Amino acid sequence: MYRFGLKLYSVNENYVKEAIRLYEKGLYYYIELYSVPGSFRDCSKLWKGLPMPFIVHAPHFGDGLNFAVKTLKKKNYVMAEEAFRYADILKAPIVIFHPGVNGDIKETARQIKGLNDKRIVIENKPYFGLAENLICNGSNPEEIGFLIEEAKVGFCLDMGHAICAANANGFNPLEYIEKFLELRPTIYHLTDGDYYGIFDRHDHYGKGNFPLSHLLKLIPPDSRITNESVKDFPDSLSDFEEDMKFILGLLTD
Repeated sequence: MYRFGLKLYSVNENYVKEAIRLYEKGLYYYIELYSVPGSFRDCSKLWKGLPMPFIVHAPHFGDGLNFAVKTLKKKNYVMAEEAFRYADILKAPIVIFHPGVNGDIKETARQIKGLNDKRIVIENKPYFGLAENLICNGSNPEEIGFLIEEAKVGFCLDMGHAICAANANGFNPLEYIEKFLELRPTIYHLTDGDYYGIFDRHDHYGKGNFPLSHLLKLIPPDSRITNESVKDFPDSLSDFEEDMKFILGLLTD
């Protein structure tokens, strides 16, 4: 059986009670907690001691962490170390990082290797970022394979990112995903979205046109799968609850 995960941010005190409720109902196995920069002092106590397992997602380009640029190394390491602190207190075995944008994949490898932490897992990205003129590192299997080998890290396969990258470069999405699967992912991300699009959407399950049943069949049993779909309500996770009922229904069909 797959181990599904709930994606939350370290500042999401508003979802703590709901997260406990849904965990006790058995609707997910772990929380993937995004480390918002500068939040550890005030927010770490929200999560420590909760009953569910955790993994951690480090800050990405949107919060200023960009391993692809040499001049940002010091700033990158400050944010990375805060993510590791979250992982320490939550006993998280995985810390996910993005490879960066508009830069050199070799610089990405150098900076990640310099962190020297066995919990690091690198996530593949779409080819195009959401902001204008952003080209993402790690959008193809070759670059991800290079990072795995050079920096000795694990791999998070984001299915939606792979589909967007394939479309942007004229490849068949399912064949593209098969190449990523050869890299033996540690963990997976799966939302819904536009199967023919080039931009990531994070739709709720059933609200896009991804071939979700087929994608699930590509993922090995017992794998961790984080649902990163958008949150519609400020004080409720009922939308996530519906997502999980939908995806679990696909598994029983």
